[in-house]
Amino acid sequence: MKTALVINGPNLNLLGSREPAVYGAQTLADVQQLCERTCAANGLKLDFRQSNHEGELVDWIHEAGRLQTAGQLAGVILNAGAYTHTSVALHDAIKGTGVTLIELHISNVHAREAFRHHSYISAVAKAVMAGFGVNGYALAIAGLAQLSS
Repeated sequence: MKTALVINGPNLNLLGSREPAVYGAQTLADVQQLCERTCAANGLKLDFRQSNHEGELVDWIHEAGRLQTAGQLAGVILNAGAYTHTSVALHDAIKGTGVTLIELHISNVHAREAFRHHSYISAVAKAVMAGFGVNGYALAIAGLAQLSS
């Protein structure tokens, strides 16, 4: 059984209390439970992580590339948070490893501040999801399962 790696970037540990009008009332623990159920329903194992540190996210993308090459990983769902709009390092890690990756945003970033309209990740992602709230995680997992079958 392959694994879906769900990576959450900076400030996503604040889900449930940070701007609930934008991100909803569900916590990161709630999101993890949703991902566990959705992975089980799609024949995947879940590896769920969060970090506020860019270098750690880059290291996890490198690890994901190795695991996918070894046939153990279906791919990555990445909610890079604000690093979406600033991180050439994440772009280069995704491109360099060739890992299958779905870029995910809880809110519709294109309906928000102008600086959120640009993504360094989209160009190297297999797909992009935005604006479905935390349910976007379930949709992304189902999509990843389809891509890996």
